[in-house]
Amino acid sequence: MKKLTSLLLAGILGTALLAGCSNGSAPADETASEGGSDANTETVSTSLQDIKDRGYFILGLDADFAPMGFTEDDGTIVGFDIDLANEVAKRMGVEVEVKPIDWDSKNLELSSGKIDVIWNGFSITEERKQEVLFSDPYLSTGQVIVVPTDSAIQTKADLAGKKVALQDGSTSEEALKKDTATYESIGDDNISRFKENSQVLMEVQSGRADAAVIDEIFVRYYLTKENLADQFRVLEEQLDPEDYAVGGRLGDDEFMNAINEGLAECKADGTLSSISQKWFGEDITK
Repeated sequence: MKKLTSLLLAGILGTALLAGCSNGSAPADETASEGGSDANTETVSTSLQDIKDRGYFILGLDADFAPMGFTEDDGTIVGFDIDLANEVAKRMGVEVEVKPIDWDSKNLELSSGKIDVIWNGFSITEERKQEVLFSDPYLSTGQVIVVPTDSAIQTKADLAGKKVALQDGSTSEEALKKDTATYESIGDDNISRFKENSQVLMEVQSGRADAAVIDEIFVRYYLTKENLADQFRVLEEQLDPEDYAVGGRLGDDEFMNAINEGLAECKADGTLSSISQKWFGEDITK
């Protein structure tokens, strides 16, 4: 009986402990788990005062997107957007914490609160507007087609049946699909997707892909910096033009208004132009 009573007491205590655990809230990291269900990915909210109290905002980026934000050999993350974010943060009285992310999971990183903004050559699209609160645009660009210098490809029509590389989760694919005739002539089976833009160009350079669809700003900077301009050619025909802006969480309007004020000040006092001159040799901002 003593043994039976002990077993019964143990069972009751175990049940009570389990009940207590089930009534508690899950840790923030688990709640925001990328593998969780919709119920576990509820969007958080951060006010401007939250940011000021903390003293910084977290900037999420693909750290391989030169010259907007990329990692140097010593591990330092630099770029046009990093300089601009620091200037805007200074005007807000806070600092910037830079956090590299998986670009394909950027919306989840944002909605879960792991980052406060997506600031990395982030293009405004109607689809993204459903999930992201955008700042005012500060720079315009477009998606271009890059081929080897000696390639016979001269126009979009020449891509029919060819192998094309692009970055997964980027607007390169969106722009290509939007050009229905070109996309269908290539065929989805001929499209290869990669996590980094540098990988995309390597596919073309190695001959595994005939062409790349890639952001114009990145590719023109990258080819010049890496002394590859003589190995690639950018077609004159451009895919969907687009604007770059800062992406925040829906509902974080006060915080985004502060970012817009900072961007406007940077433009008015010439800071935005100076940053553009530093990275592109000319003012290409809006």
